[in-house]
Amino acid sequence: MSSKKNNTVREPRFSLVSETPAAEPEIARQHFFSKLAFEADVADLVYDLSKGRTDLIVVDTRSPQSYEECRIPGALNLPKIDEATTRDLPKDKLYVVYCWGPACNGSTKGAMKLAALGFRVKELIGGIEYWRRENCPVEGTLGEDAPLHWRFDRSQWKGAADRFQS
Repeated sequence: MSSKKNNTVREPRFSLVSETPAAEPEIARQHFFSKLAFEADVADLVYDLSKGRTDLIVVDTRSPQSYEECRIPGALNLPKIDEATTRDLPKDKLYVVYCWGPACNGSTKGAMKLAALGFRVKELIGGIEYWRRENCPVEGTLGEDAPLHWRFDRSQWKGAADRFQS
């Protein structure tokens, strides 16, 4: 007696995707619209910059050394954002802020400070890491040879671990 395999695909009883129900369409639209009001992606920024847009100012929140080594062309370096460092910046521009990448919240902190000072601001998704991964142009003393990620100086850690142990 031959047996035939049942080729019917069974729906799983549990779904991680739909465990939390999707939002109603209007609520979803509002959420995604809001998200776009706070973020810009690399493709959109490089497009605007390549077209010569003058209503955007790109801000690098990393250290002066990292900025000198590799940056988005034309970016300002503002590792410290306060009234004094932004006094001469125009408020009628849109500021796009970046740092190292997704694991760095320097751009989030910078964007928050700029917004608190009355500037319109968006955060660049992925920072300089995604900018470089998408082969966008960079300038600086090391350019493409600069580290892709922030690197911790382990010499600064010596003895620090002992302070956390009791």
